[in-house]
Amino acid sequence: MIPHDRTGTLRSEDLSSQDLSMPGKTPVPVYRHAAPSGPWPWMDFDEDLHVGSTSQETTDLDTHSWKGYPQNLFPNWSERQVKRCRMLTACPDAERCRIFKADVFNDAKFDEVDDPSVVYGGIEGEFWEQISVPRPENIRVRALFVDNMSKQVLQMLGTKYVIEPFFFSSSMNWIPSRYQEEVKPREGDHITITLPFIRAMQNPRTRPPSPTSTLTTPFQLHATHPESSTSTSSQEEEQIIDTQSPLILSSTNKMLLQDLLAIHMVRNIKSSTVISYHPNLRRTSAKRLHYLVQRIGQSVYWSNIFKSSKDPTFLLLCFLWYAIYEWDEAFEILYTHILWLEHHVLDTNKIKETRELYILQAHLLYYQSLLEDFRKSVVFVQRTLNPAMYDPSVTEQERSQSASLLERETKHLLSEIKRLEGQRCIQSSRLKNVMDLAYASVNIKDSSQMKKLALATVRDSAAMKQISYLTMVFLPAHFIASVFSMNVREISGPEAGETLARYVEVTVSLTIFTAWLVITLQTESSFHHKGSSLWKRAGWPMFFLHEKLTRMKAGLEKAIAI
Repeated sequence: MIPHDRTGTLRSEDLSSQDLSMPGKTPVPVYRHAAPSGPWPWMDFDEDLHVGSTSQETTDLDTHSWKGYPQNLFPNWSERQVKRCRMLTACPDAERCRIFKADVFNDAKFDEVDDPSVVYGGIEGEFWEQISVPRPENIRVRALFVDNMSKQVLQMLGTKYVIEPFFFSSSMNWIPSRYQEEVKPREGDHITITLPFIRAMQNPRTRPPSPTSTLTTPFQLHATHPESSTSTSSQEEEQIIDTQSPLILSSTNKMLLQDLLAIHMVRNIKSSTVISYHPNLRRTSAKRLHYLVQRIGQSVYWSNIFKSSKDPTFLLLCFLWYAIYEWDEAFEILYTHILWLEHHVLDTNKIKETRELYILQAHLLYYQSLLEDFRKSVVFVQRTLNPAMYDPSVTEQERSQSASLLERETKHLLSEIKRLEGQRCIQSSRLKNVMDLAYASVNIKDSSQMKKLALATVRDSAAMKQISYLTMVFLPAHFIASVFSMNVREISGPEAGETLARYVEVTVSLTIFTAWLVITLQTESSFHHKGSSLWKRAGWPMFFLHEKLTRMKAGLEKAIAI
């Protein structure tokens, strides 16, 4: 493609500026709409069943050009379904769309053109003409990396390469999918892989300013925001157990976020095509992946593979290797963070750390499903052989050698995925160990506090015993002093008004009355049964004495009988 100036349609563009905004959460996948095997794409049974025929909805569309996509090729996709899946509405309309191109030639060499092509809204005709021009015969496979895909570019690519709308709907909605379509024996087919994966990136809120980014608008806007000075700990407190959101790792100033590998490959005996879609959510850019794919040509190992086989599927395996690299780096950073947590939990024993442990565990459980989708995608590529390799122009020896190479390389990928799953299990176990350690530390601390409390209780008990001993020592003297201070005739003389006998009478009577009143007011006592009436409780001395005598009499009679 030839770059043009600002007034043209296509041009080169410097993409060195970086967006330092915080990545958003990804949508929850709707798996029932992942592949063409589902006969009702993006239908709402409660609404669409009452609408009637969908053919009337497409009467105003141009079904004879790319502007009518997807109805021009797939009439079962009504406007209502297209709108519901956000395939076109999620794309910016009449906006600038960047497209990077990488060609693999028949001699196994890769082109080294780094400049992107930029399609501007309103004048997309030149791009349609360029993709309609026949390719040179020496191109084995062409890869197109699309950044900021516009509605018009989507429709042109979908029409030109007859792409199932499920590829775009799955990509826009982050639905893991893998399927084969348009199978033509000895000619080719279409294969689609939409694969979410995890990768690590620098936390934009903790990234230090660099010389190349200090003058960019996104950073200046973020730096002047009143909340930009908040600490990393406040960011952690805002985290919830949401596996679709980025996972902030405070100890490394990194975050783990979900990225997307959306690949549609048209395999053909003459020249194949790979279309890579890149979402506009601060994820892997088309420029980044384009650069890495171009560097494949510098690998001696992969150069020999491309020389030994004409199968373009090996280029697709390189895309899957990119996800392997990102997964491995993410687990490496997560391992460092868990190490930090192990030391931090021992030092602080705060409830906030326990909350972060549960968040990490939830993400690790979610990563298990993502790795399983990854494994299924590799197995899908392994078992879905290229029909074009059975063309008469391909010899039996070349076909056998290519199949053997594909089997070997997919096994390498499966082995790496198994290793990643092992790392995930180990880190999940270590995280559980940290959680047990946190609870054990809290229990040990509580036990220490209980021990101190028990020692204090023993000390208080000893003090109370000493007070009791002192009371016993002074009690006789106090009693004698109280007795000799009584105003009775036997002690004070004839002038006293009362006698010691009267004192004993009053004291004994009052004591008996107090005991009777206390027991009477008790609803449950050993002197009367529970639930007894007030009158029965008032006569408890008689009833108690009668019960005792009855038991004694029964005991004597029993003893005599024996």
